[in-house]
Amino acid sequence: MNTACLFTISAPSGAGKTSLVKALLQNHPETVAVCVSHSTRSMRAGEVDGSAYHFISVEKFDGMVDNDEFLEHARVFDNFYGTARASAESLLDSGKHVILEIDWQGARQVKQKMPDTVSIFILPPSREVLEQRLRDRGTDDEIIIKRRMRDADTEMSHHSDAQYLVINEDFEQALNDLEAIIHSQELTLERQKLKNPALIASIAQETV
Repeated sequence: MNTACLFTISAPSGAGKTSLVKALLQNHPETVAVCVSHSTRSMRAGEVDGSAYHFISVEKFDGMVDNDEFLEHARVFDNFYGTARASAESLLDSGKHVILEIDWQGARQVKQKMPDTVSIFILPPSREVLEQRLRDRGTDDEIIIKRRMRDADTEMSHHSDAQYLVINEDFEQALNDLEAIIHSQELTLERQKLKNPALIASIAQETV
């Protein structure tokens, strides 16, 4: 009996996706997990292999692509990133719901390979709020902020690809919405049949 579900969560930079997923994991450590991606970029100071990413060589990455081992993969500037099917399936087999934090292109690739995946998109309450959040970080200059906003516009134009839309205006409400989406998947007919087979079978027999 395995009722675990795979979720993709996409959002423009500054929408609060990472913070929401972190809070989701803190609230539900026994039932929700994030799948760690593979990357060919160099490991940064303080990073641990297998935590932020599984760091591998370009040759190893290319081999995994050739063997169709990724649910999704992409090139970002000079580095490659991908989500290994085996990593996601291992977490699902353990009974945990699995979260993939990826962009709309990656979410589309995953959906093609695993059609039962549930896709979620997180939007800011407005474009103006998103830009202000990026400025409030205090880490980027004007050129970078403008580039991030252009990228955000592209990302947000694909919000309609998702099955669920969460508006992150109030953080706690957005977190509640995410939790509700996950819980809703636990209540689908097929998963209830897996969790309560004897009950469902007895009711079906009695109503024949």
